[in-house]
Order: sequence, then C-alpha cells, then structure tokens
Amino acid sequence: MARRPGPGRAPAWALLALPLAALVAAPLLAVLAAAAVPSGAAWRHIAGTTLPEMLANSALLVLGVGAIAASIGTLAAWLVTACRFPGRRVLEVALLLPMAMPAYVCGYAYTWLLDVAGPVQTALRAATGLRWGGYWFPEIRSLPGAAMMLGLVLYPYVYLLCRNAFQQQSLGLIEAARTLGQSLTGCFFRLALPMARPAIAGGVALALMETLADFGTVQHFGVRTFTTGLYEAWFGLGDRGAASQLAACLMGLVALLLAFEHLSRGGRRFHPTTARQQGLRPVPLRGWWAAAALIACALPVALGFLVPAGTLLVLMLQVGDPLAPDRFLPFARNSLLLAGLAALLAVALAAFLAWAARLHPGGPQRAALRVAGLGYAIPGSVIAVGTLVPLGLFDNALDGWMRARFGLSTGLLLSGGIAALVFAYLVRFLAVALSAVEAGLARLRPSLREAARILGTGPAGAVLRVELPLARGSLLTAGLLVFVDTMKELPATLIIRPFDFDTLAVRVHNLAADERLAEASTAALLIVAAGLLPVLALTRALRKA
Repeated sequence: MARRPGPGRAPAWALLALPLAALVAAPLLAVLAAAAVPSGAAWRHIAGTTLPEMLANSALLVLGVGAIAASIGTLAAWLVTACRFPGRRVLEVALLLPMAMPAYVCGYAYTWLLDVAGPVQTALRAATGLRWGGYWFPEIRSLPGAAMMLGLVLYPYVYLLCRNAFQQQSLGLIEAARTLGQSLTGCFFRLALPMARPAIAGGVALALMETLADFGTVQHFGVRTFTTGLYEAWFGLGDRGAASQLAACLMGLVALLLAFEHLSRGGRRFHPTTARQQGLRPVPLRGWWAAAALIACALPVALGFLVPAGTLLVLMLQVGDPLAPDRFLPFARNSLLLAGLAALLAVALAAFLAWAARLHPGGPQRAALRVAGLGYAIPGSVIAVGTLVPLGLFDNALDGWMRARFGLSTGLLLSGGIAALVFAYLVRFLAVALSAVEAGLARLRPSLREAARILGTGPAGAVLRVELPLARGSLLTAGLLVFVDTMKELPATLIIRPFDFDTLAVRVHNLAADERLAEASTAALLIVAAGLLPVLALTRALRKA
C-alpha cells in the first residue's frame, strides 16, 4: 500500500526563497544605510528651506486624495450593490475604467482642457466677452487640482474593496434594520458603512501609497512633494546622500500610512456572526432617486476616464506626435521590452516563492513572502535610489580595481544599463505578482498534488504536470498586471534609465514638460490602451462573480 507523502524537511532549493527575497528587499536597506551617513550641505539646505513645504504639501495631498477616493469609491460601491437603477449593470464595471488612466496622463489632459489657453476658457471668453483676469476660474495647476486628478483615477481601489465588503454583508442584518424603521440611507450610515471600515481603510491606504509615489502629476502641476524633491536632489544638486535622506523620509510616511491602516481596525472584528447568510438584494430606485444614483455613478467614470481619454484621442487625431514612425517606434519597443522582461521575471520569482511556501510551509518560506512584498508599498523613486546607490558603489569599486590592476575601465556595468531598471521594476511590482499567484494557488486543493504523489510522481512532477496547468490563468494575470504597471511607471524610469533610452512614459513626460501636451497624446493614449487590459480582466471576473 502506497504511503501518503508528507511535507518532510524543506530541500535546499526551497531554502533559497529567503535569500532571493532579501535580494529583492536590498534597495530598501540601501536607502536606510545611505540615509544614516552624516548630512552634507545639500541636505542642510533642503531641511532649512524646502523640507517643510514638501511635508505640508504631501500631507495636504494625502488628505485631499483620501477624502476624494473614499467618498467616491464608497458611495459608488453602495449604490451599485444595494440599489437598482437604469445603467447599473454597465456602471458596476465601468467604474473600474479610471484604473487604466495614469494620474499624470489624466493631469496632462485636464491641463490642456482647463488652462488659460485651453478650449474651455477660450470658449468662456468668447461667450462672455471678458478678458483673462476679468473672471474667476479654478486654477488646475495647484495642489487641489493635483488631488482631484489623483482621486479620480485612484478611487477604484476603494470601490473594489468596498463593493466586495457590501456584497458579503448579511441580508438579514439590513432587513432587521429596515423592520426597525431605518431607511436605506440610515442602513448605509449606521450599519453597512461601519462594517465596511476595514475595506475602506485598505482601499484608501493603497490610494495614498500611490499618491506619495506619484511624480508626473505633482511635477507638472508645480506641487513640491517628497518625490519631486528627491528628483531635484538627485539630478539638480547631484547629492545622492540628500536624495537618500529624502527617500528615507518618504519611507517613513509610507510606514505611517500602513500603521494607520492597521490601527484603524482597532482589533475589532467585522465578520458576520453566521456562516449561513444571503447577500444584499438591490432596492429599486425610481424618479429623482434613480436619476441621482445614475449621475453619482456615471460622473466619476466620465471625469476619470471618458473626458481625458476623449481629449487624448482628439489631440492625437488633430496633432499627434510629430516624430516619424521609425523614430517613434523605439519608445514603444523600449516600453514593451522593459515591461515584458519585468513581467517574466516577476512571475517566475513569484511562482518560485509561492510554491516554496506551499510545498514547505516553514518559517523561512513565510518570511520570504512577507519580505518580497515590501516593495509595492515603497515609491518608485525610493526604489530607484536604493537600486543605484549599491550598484553605483559596486561599479565604481570594480572600475577602480580594474584600472589599478590592468589599466582598463569597466564603466557602469550594472547601474548604467537596463539591468538596473528591470531590477527596480522587479522590486516595485513583485508584490503584485505574488498576490495574483497566491490567490490562484489558494484555489487548488492539496489533494490533487497528493494524489499525483501517491501515483508515483515526484514533487517537481506534481507541480509541473498538475498544479502549474491549473494555475496558468493566475500566472497570466500576474504577468499582465506587472506588465501594465511597468508601462505606466515614471519616477524609477526617469532616474535609472540609461542615456538615450526613453520609454512611452518618458516621452509623455518630456513633451508635457515642454508644454507640448497635444504632441504627447499619442504616447499617452498607447499607455492608456495598455492599461485597459487588466481592467477588462477585472470586469470579466466581476461578471463571473
């Protein structure tokens, strides 16, 4: 009789998970080590002049984006879950479309629309006969404008988590509250909203981490934050120590956000008291209430996706990028190359770490998963500094040794090529791949692998022949998510990219920096088109659910 295989002792290959995860987390340790070096003149200048402004602007931006994302995401999730009104089935998935729109692209589109020379103010002056300065118009290039742009494209984080939370709430609780005289609005504020607090806090925390990581939007809108200050210290002042100390400050802000998200739960439990429950049944809305719900859900979709995407399409058809196709295509080729390499490596490493923890669930394997997932909470600019500092020290040391021994210069072997850029992408987005792969593996029964082992298949064969084909969809999803995130990433690309190696994101940023917004439309629209891929995958999953 065949003996059922046990987990046994973890083999040597599984023990490699922790060193690999530590290698991915090395840039974060490099930032902290570089920040511990005594400050120089550049840091003292920054601390005495612009640091208070960076801190105040970052705090105000976080508050503004958090309020916008929380209000839009929570209200929209409740309306499409608890109410029935015209267009609800379309809007419940259309509300995800702003996820495909990078915040800086949205900001560029609205700047062209609402600036002094834009079509909106031009039409206003033509209709009223007023001149510029003779009327009030909201300034788009401002901190509130940047908060609005970021809030419009980041609210889907809150929407997704809240919608799932509302769907899992018990129908019996809502009906009991209605029986006691509570209206649907009262049920929302007194029952559904408190129970959804963990989902709201989690979604807002994700949105705020993306806010602190943003560079393109705040730089274009003239808002000085830690990300723009880090870029100025690195390139403007040429002081890597000051850049590292700013990066450490930014890591501290991210740590505070994560701590706030954890403490906001306060040890409370928000799960239902019974496993047998029925989901919410949508309440039909009629008349003005139905119209108000339709407007409340359609407005974020229009402002966060349709308006900027339509603006970019019109600009591309009217002006577009002036470069000939043979000179424009290298931007797309570079973006596809980097995104493809990052996605392939991230999925391979995520699969290795996830299966190591699944086959041999010991302490080192679990610790490797937690360490490898740290990068997503850290802005790309911080990871860029943490990548270049140790690689630059290695390249300089190797070059000095080669010059002294052989009279040869090795140059920048690691920090001057795309290897450093791909490694930074891997650090930044490995957590995204891990999340998708782990979610796919969690749906696979261990009995399938154990049955293959009983039939004589080895551990590797059971994974390759049984589990890997079943998890293929999760691996493809993980690769797709990393691919699109890499296409949109701007701060790390700007800092690390080799000389004369530009991507679509860099092309958009360079044209926008020169106020050539109409010419930036072609590259921006290609980035948005790539971003639609994971949104379509999410909408398909929602339809199945």
